Amino acid sequence: MTHRSKSTLFLIEQLIVIAVFAICAVACISILTAAYFNASDSRAKSNAVLKAESAAEVFKAIGNDIDTTMNILGGINGVRYNYPGVTVFYDSYWQVSNENNASYVLHIGYYPTGTGNTLIIADLTVDRITGEQLVIFPLTARKN
Repeated sequence: MTHRSKSTLFLIEQLIVIAVFAICAVACISILTAAYFNASDSRAKSNAVLKAESAAEVFKAIGNDIDTTMNILGGINGVRYNYPGVTVFYDSYWQVSNENNASYVLHIGYYPTGTGNTLIIADLTVDRITGEQLVIFPLTARKN
């Protein structure tokens, strides 16, 4: 007659508890990781909208003068999609930066239309430096 030791049953029970705990821990870590990346992406999009709105207000307030806009925003003269504009680079903390240290790029591309009081059509885009578009902000302004 063989008897199983109580300690063997206790050990098996403890291994099962540890396995269940490990599975729950992996699930929690994956959920927290996904939440972190979602929050980070949401924060980047919110900052992109703020920068685009700010740039649009500057552009309209100074009478659609691209050179003054470039000086106020700290950008450079740039051409994108075959029309001129201003390009501003931002680091990961959304501070104006140079192209080498940039994480984000804002571009105000514009082209005049109409006659007399020139109508300016501008597209403000904010992208990650990798190319992923965060926000596009259309702007129509009339020069007085």
